[in-house]
Amino acid sequence: MTSSIKTRRFFAAAAATALTIALAACSSNSPQPSASSDTPTIQNGGTVVFAIAGGNLENGHMDPHSSQLDVSAYVNRNVLDSLVALDSEGEVKPWLAKSWTISEDGLTYTFELRDDVTFHDGTAFDAAAAVANFEHIVADSTASTQAKDMLGGDLFASATATGDHQLTLTLKQPYAPLLTNLSTPFIGMYSPKVLAEKTQDEIKAGGPDVTVGSGPFKLTSYTPKQELVFEANKDYAWGPDIKTPTGNLSDGAPHVDGLTIKIVPEESARVGALTSGAAQVAVDLTPTGTAQLQGATINNVPSPGLPYSMMLNWEHGAFADAKVRKAFAIGFDLDSAVNAAFGGEFQRAWSVLSPTTPNSYDASLEGTWKFDAAAANALLDEAGWTERDAEGYRVKDGQRLSVEWLSWLPFASERQTLVNFMVDDLKKIGFELKHSAVEGPEYQARYADENGPILDFDATDWGFASLDADILRQHLHSQGYQNASRIADGDLDALLDKAALTTDPSKRAGLYKEVQQWNATNVGIIPLYLPQFSTASLSSVQGLTYDTFGWPLFAGVSLNK
Repeated sequence: MTSSIKTRRFFAAAAATALTIALAACSSNSPQPSASSDTPTIQNGGTVVFAIAGGNLENGHMDPHSSQLDVSAYVNRNVLDSLVALDSEGEVKPWLAKSWTISEDGLTYTFELRDDVTFHDGTAFDAAAAVANFEHIVADSTASTQAKDMLGGDLFASATATGDHQLTLTLKQPYAPLLTNLSTPFIGMYSPKVLAEKTQDEIKAGGPDVTVGSGPFKLTSYTPKQELVFEANKDYAWGPDIKTPTGNLSDGAPHVDGLTIKIVPEESARVGALTSGAAQVAVDLTPTGTAQLQGATINNVPSPGLPYSMMLNWEHGAFADAKVRKAFAIGFDLDSAVNAAFGGEFQRAWSVLSPTTPNSYDASLEGTWKFDAAAANALLDEAGWTERDAEGYRVKDGQRLSVEWLSWLPFASERQTLVNFMVDDLKKIGFELKHSAVEGPEYQARYADENGPILDFDATDWGFASLDADILRQHLHSQGYQNASRIADGDLDALLDKAALTTDPSKRAGLYKEVQQWNATNVGIIPLYLPQFSTASLSSVQGLTYDTFGWPLFAGVSLNK
């Protein structure tokens, strides 16, 4: 029987910034504290100030069950605990679930839950509370994209309380990434009281009486576009006991009294906040920003999943022609462009998966598609773009060979440099590339409406961190909610579905190599560079650790006085 995994809703990928994972080793310009005899004595009290860009958090993205924004996840990780945790060695560890078993057929997951966990509003965590969260994720009113897909989409059958503290998840067919996905904030646990009493619009907007979990911090104040204020959950005693790249994660109550997250869209202002001491930790930093932070600890984590990439819209304009897509891909010197933009800090990408994506990267693609202006010119000639206008651009049937690339603001200066190099190289082969970056609401309006995708542009861009190569199903499957290329290929769909259903790691790796080869041949997505997630912290911050996405965790942080 042929199976199909589908996600029917299609939304814009607001997380245009490529974020991260810590399964690979991190690098820093000064050592992180570790759990040793040299670790400074823990000092309690004080408030940590954490500066972030903020993304599009205020526009209904405070609910990680319904939002695919990374910022929604790492902000709410402070509040929402998960059933399981993933350590730096890729092992799944207990968290709200003490233990679990998986049936031989891979269809039934039975979790024994802790009985000593309380949500911030006093509600006890139990199997019924967990069921309420799974039902919220899959409910039509939630309009979930990523979280629902991380449960397997149409493969997810049910969540049932089979005991007061026993939860059973049932699948229609095996879904290999499920246990890993359950460790993410996107499937974090809300208080069931919130899910029962608040509307979905209220949950998406967030707030102290809405964003209620069992985590190490309680949200006490939220001013959109400005700040989120948290106080420590002094009763917290159920954090996961896991290894991180910078030491073991504290499983007890926070040492600090509070955490304030400042929303600071401009990178220069985030750098300034660290330099002045107005903030002690900052993220969403580029190499240009971190270079200015002498003496700060910089934690750089290579990103797995989808590299920062350009999605070519097959249903709009010139990119409907495969020869034009192929000519475009080899018509600019990507190596030189990435080096000029990032000064050697980032490497160009060769595949639609990053090398740090576990058990999936196809290294054989390295070096297989290079800048070749002669070959690009020949392909465009074959495609019928043989005439030139007064400015040297190719013309066919009275129309200039021109494509529009639309991005989401803020758009880093390094990326703009990359674009400028591409524009200049492509002009030499008669191909006009026009790039513009717009504010979120305008981007969203041009990307999709309530009826589905609009995509009235030729290309867009983002990267997407993922713990599993199944991220390609979201981007290349005809029903994928991130399929901005508008690809619809039955054979590719079958390949992606088979990979998601296959539990043997070596067989899955082989299937994903086929997918990467397909993309290289057909040019749906052009991978541009391999990003990393950078966190800067001052020396006054001790005990900062990172989760499997490289996002900072504050439960064990203390401040030197």
